[in-house]
Amino acid sequence: MSEAFTPESLGAKVQDVPGEHERLRQGVLGLLDISAATMANIGPAMSFYFGFGYLAYTAGLASPLTIIAAGVAILFLGNTLSEFTKVLPSTGGFISFIGKTFGGRTAVTTAILTGAGYIAAMASVIAIVGGFFQLILQNYNVSGLESVPWGVWVLIFLAFAAFMMVRGISISTKLAGFFFAFEITIMILVSIISLVKFHSHINFRPFEPKNITNGFKGLAAGFPLAIYLFIGWENSAALAEETDNPRKNVPRAVFTSICIMLVAYTFFAYATVVGFKDNVTAISNPSIIPFLVVAKEAFAVVLFFAFLAGMTSTLGALIAGTNSQARLIFNAGREGLLPRAIGKVQSTRRTPVNALFVFLGLGVAIIGIWGLGHIFGGHVQSGSMSALNMFVESSTFGTILLLLVYGLSNLALPFYYKKHHPNLYNPFRHAVLPLFGIVWILVPLYYLAKPGQSAPYSWFPYIALGVVILAIIYATMLVARDPGIGDRVGSIIADE
Repeated sequence: MSEAFTPESLGAKVQDVPGEHERLRQGVLGLLDISAATMANIGPAMSFYFGFGYLAYTAGLASPLTIIAAGVAILFLGNTLSEFTKVLPSTGGFISFIGKTFGGRTAVTTAILTGAGYIAAMASVIAIVGGFFQLILQNYNVSGLESVPWGVWVLIFLAFAAFMMVRGISISTKLAGFFFAFEITIMILVSIISLVKFHSHINFRPFEPKNITNGFKGLAAGFPLAIYLFIGWENSAALAEETDNPRKNVPRAVFTSICIMLVAYTFFAYATVVGFKDNVTAISNPSIIPFLVVAKEAFAVVLFFAFLAGMTSTLGALIAGTNSQARLIFNAGREGLLPRAIGKVQSTRRTPVNALFVFLGLGVAIIGIWGLGHIFGGHVQSGSMSALNMFVESSTFGTILLLLVYGLSNLALPFYYKKHHPNLYNPFRHAVLPLFGIVWILVPLYYLAKPGQSAPYSWFPYIALGVVILAIIYATMLVARDPGIGDRVGSIIADE
């Protein structure tokens, strides 16, 4: 019998075969797992608790319409992600999709923008994990603990989350799914109780466009934050390699998650408006969390569970979000777009340990830099160093970078299908819908980058531009040194 053709028989070292030894554990997650993980990443309690008040401030009584508009925009993006995954299921997600379309330099640039955007967004979640727990302690006057700085709780919960993620994708995903199930159940119950208790105030005014404050301008002003409510919708794509039948299950998880969150957010928004008896001024009071006020108006015990829902939401978002987003930079590392050390897996559990710790470490570093900036800026006593302030600022900056990536992915879809799968090209799915996606993205991008904002928001567009320029320079230098990068982008297929 002749000798089998192996990398060794051809004179190559096994470790030189891209991705040969750095594969994640394939097929261990099902549709329910990745759908629950995606919705846990979105973190409906966390996002809605801290976001709806501002939406009410910008859009007024008809603020639920802002959520509906954002959900429609995300559905356009969901189409793009799904169409890519059907033919190129990859842990690299948008990085692989865009890079496979436009080449190595664009792939490296996208990897940096994606990594920076997600790390900044996750830094906000890391901060709010500790900040929300501190809020619970202060609300219930837990003696001796309510004065502990929120940064201490951040480190404790971060250690717990990291431990669960290192143990493996299956157990950490199931834990995040359990957290999501708890929070969504509590939020539904609170909303139902609110509608029953305040049934005399039930009406359709929150869904009438004429009740949007300042018309389209008011709707658009809150649009960036409404978009952020859904950030994490793309979670399942990065789990493709560990998902059974990813070409079908990832698209299903994407649309299922977006639709469930769209309906849930709209329901929560309507119940909150009813609970406040259409008093938009009260809802938009920056010193309160509207949904918790509704829970308190229902029953005292309901408020306690609503607090717990917020806590499980932050932890679920931390675990599910880091699991998926760290895998994006892991894949970029094993394909050589980022330092290869990031693209290593733990030998027994097949978890991307290096990427997880780099991702979380940089998130904590952002919080530290943010804190030092406030200290040296003389804002320590102004209340600006709260975890909530960190949450809003860091998530805003991260959203700018992610919107750029979303836009590039929509732009790439028709070119990719024309180039690689012309026989499957559909003008409506692969050109018209992505075009609508780009148009919808331009609205929040404009409001996040428009001049005249207060600091630090006025700095963010320039910082984002700086990140883009540095990413392009780095990509140009790296591809010049390693021209084969373009061929390696998207070369590791999830189900092969």
